This record gives sequence, structure tokens and C-alpha cells, in this order.
Amino acid sequence: MTVGTSRPSPTPDAVLRRDAVRTGASAYGLDPDDLPDGLVVADEAGRVVCFNEAAVRITAVPKARALGSALEHALPLEDLKGRRWWALTDPYGGLATRVAQPERNLLLPGGREVLVSARYVRDTPTGPLRRLVVSLRGTEARRRTERSHAELIATVAHELRSPLTSVKGFTATLLAKWERFTDDQKRLMLETVDADAGRISRLIAELLDISRIDSGRLEVRRQIVDLPAAVERHVQAHLAGGQAPDRFALRIRPGLPGLWADPDKVDQVLGNLLENAVRHGEGTVTIEVAPAAADDDEKGTAVTVSDEGPGIPEESMSRVFTRFWRGSKRGGTGLGLYIVKGIVEAHGGTITVGRAPRGGAQFRFTLPVGTPAHLHQ
Repeated sequence: MTVGTSRPSPTPDAVLRRDAVRTGASAYGLDPDDLPDGLVVADEAGRVVCFNEAAVRITAVPKARALGSALEHALPLEDLKGRRWWALTDPYGGLATRVAQPERNLLLPGGREVLVSARYVRDTPTGPLRRLVVSLRGTEARRRTERSHAELIATVAHELRSPLTSVKGFTATLLAKWERFTDDQKRLMLETVDADAGRISRLIAELLDISRIDSGRLEVRRQIVDLPAAVERHVQAHLAGGQAPDRFALRIRPGLPGLWADPDKVDQVLGNLLENAVRHGEGTVTIEVAPAAADDDEKGTAVTVSDEGPGIPEESMSRVFTRFWRGSKRGGTGLGLYIVKGIVEAHGGTITVGRAPRGGAQFRFTLPVGTPAHLHQ
């Protein structure tokens, strides 16, 4: 990297005062140490004039050692092939048309990874480099995201393996020994295959929902939804599945406003919350549907689902709506409540969890009326 010049370098304080006046930063009391990301600034001679506290934390290089030293010494970066980064990119002696370096993964001494981007500041578009501004970010957040994705893949693979093994086993057995089985035996095997195929379909649907939620692409197709009827339908499904009639208590409060929502996604939320209450809770499952004030005083509808089981430990309350949280060892992927929260928030609503009056878990979600704009006219 070419850093030689005969002009004396201004002091770091002088540069920062000059830049603060130029940018108006002094009017807002902006200090480089206030920035959440690492900031390293080198002057026209390639000497470091700014090295904020975040840069110290990320690089473990003391500020006193960095200030005034050559950029390549204060920030000895290498690419993933072990090449010295500043010598490779030559910001002071390379093409004068360059304006920036996009963010990339680089290595500090000892192999510590850091995300680095840079901005080339010139007085004229093709003039000499007057200042090099480098931004540094740690890779912890990216690593957490990568771990989360890896956990999701591992969970999905684990959950798929069991039903796929069952489907493969039964179909192979039927194909090889069809004539040996009675009709009742064949029906039982095919019912098992059908149930396992349904489990696979639900898991794939969950995976697609998570992808849409994480990318902000979850679509909500609004239409009028009869929420009490939807709740009653889910209760009847549980009764048809063998639950006792006294397992559920349904309370519909008067004065419910009209609700515009996605009926399929509302069914998904109700189904998940009732299934959780039945599977993980005990006693009577109480479902209350009542009017509620949503954000900005907009009318809405609140649904509360509570049970009389052991409830959720206080220390776990904050993790209930995160991926892979499981309230017990009674099965499930731990993805359902994460999806429920994403669906409710996509409708502009909120969902909370707490302790029910009789000690069990209590989930409450509120959906705003959500009337389409063209109906307000």
C-alpha cells in the first residue's frame, strides 16, 4: 500500500473537529464512540485518525496503539486465503475511480473473523484519496443466524425421517406381499401411510410459513371471518376426536366487531393454540372471544385460550414464541408458536402469554378489524 507523502498529517483531534463541522455532527453531539459498529478512519497519508470504542472491542487493538499508526499496522486484515488485505486492494494507489469496498468477511490476527466495508472519500471524483472510512462489524449475529438455520434444517430432517421411514416401510411391504394380507390389514397399513403423509405435509407447510415470516413475505388475504364460528368448529373437531364435552368452555362476549382477516391463517392460529392447550394442559380449556381495543384505538377482537395445567414456568415466558421452544416432551417441532406469532403480527395484531386464573397457561391474541381501505370510502 502506498502511503508516502511529504505533507504533515493533521492531528486526529483536528481531523475530527474539521469533519464534525463539515457534516454538522457537532450540532447533534455525535461522537464516534456512540456508534454501534466499529469505525476506523485513515487520512490522506494512510494514518489512522479515528478508532472508536467499538473498533477496539471488535479488534482487541488498543486505541492508543492504533491512532497515528499506518492503517495496515492498526488493522492488519487478511482475506480468507491469507493475503494482506490493504496491500491486495491498495486503496491509496489503485484505481482513482473506486468509491467503496463492499462488505466482506476478513480475518484479524489469530483468525478472528470480522465484517469489513470501506468508503473512499475524495475531493473530486477521480482525485487522490483524502480519507478512507472503514466500518467493522462482528460476526456474532451472522453466526447466530447460521446456527438457527442449521438447527431448523436438523429439526426438519429429524422430524421427516420417522414418517418417511414408516411410509417407505409400509409401501414396500404392501408391494412385496400384497396377497398375504387381509383387507383389514391393508386398510390399517394404508391409514398409517396416510397419517404419516399428512404429518410430512404439515411439516413442509410449517417450513414454508417460517420462510415467509422470516423474509416478510407472509401474505394475508383478508375477508370477513366469523371468529366465534371458527372457534366452535375447532372445538367440535376435538370432540369428534374423542375429547370429553366438558373439556371445553366457550365464552362469546356480545358486541364483537366485524373482522377482516385471512380465514385459513386464523384457523391455523386457533388450531395451534387449542392443540397446545389440549396436549400440554390439563382440566378445562376455556376459550373466550371478546371485543378489544387494538392499537391506535382501532376496534378489534381478542381471543383468550387458557387451561388448568401446570402452566409455563416464569423463566420460560420470554422464549415461548421463539423457534424450537417446547413446553413439554409430548412431541411437536417447537415451531408452531413461532408461526402463530408471525401470523398474528402479519395481521397487525399482538399475542401474549401468561398465567391463567386457575394456574395453567393463558394465550391471548388480538386482531384489529382490518377493514380494507376501499371500504372506508
